[in-house]
Amino acid sequence: MKHLLLPAFIVSVSFMFISFAKANNSAIKKINTSASTDSALVVHEVSQGEQLFNSLHLQDAGLSKETVEYAIKGYQRLVDSGLVNNPQYLTIVDLSQSSRSKRFYILDMENNELTWNTFVAHGRNSGIDMARSFSNNLNSNKSSLGFYVTKSTYRGKHGLSLKISGLEEGFNNNAEARGVVVHGASYVNSGRVNSEYMGRSQGCPALPENEYAKVIDIIKDGSVLFVYNPDSNYLQSSALLN
Repeated sequence: MKHLLLPAFIVSVSFMFISFAKANNSAIKKINTSASTDSALVVHEVSQGEQLFNSLHLQDAGLSKETVEYAIKGYQRLVDSGLVNNPQYLTIVDLSQSSRSKRFYILDMENNELTWNTFVAHGRNSGIDMARSFSNNLNSNKSSLGFYVTKSTYRGKHGLSLKISGLEEGFNNNAEARGVVVHGASYVNSGRVNSEYMGRSQGCPALPENEYAKVIDIIKDGSVLFVYNPDSNYLQSSALLN
């Protein structure tokens, strides 16, 4: 009888060990599955810029996701700093695009809409069709990159015009001293799309004559305007983007 009990005891212990191992493996699998699910959630988390880019189909309008994400980053920092009186609108002037493209965008941040999309000039010394050179210097006749806040309107040599204040030292803080404003210009229009380049300004973001007054009325008095180009010096040195 003793000889029969010992093998039975060994078999019983073996079954217990196997059952414990299976249960332990199941627990490990559950933990791993949970971790994988959590990792997936992290991977699929998107930024505010990416959400806006996707929801408004801004790629179809010519904007890149990178441009929008930079714009949102600076915009949010300015809003948080209290420098923005009109946070509803964010304007992007995308100077990475051809002058013959509609590269001026007004985003309605409250209603999640693309409010306006039209042509805009760059400075005559920044380039011909593509803007490649930028300056903050007086009389440079070049566009200045970076973030601005719009100010009040006035009537000057171009008629109704909108003052803009450059907020980035070394990049656009001389905008007011240079007389860089938003205004209308006859040399910016859809009729020039098939030419070699759109008309150019002295550094102002000049708009089509049949649209500029409506645009100015939307973005005046404290909204954010962002003039973008993937210029490495600007992207690496901008205090608002770094």
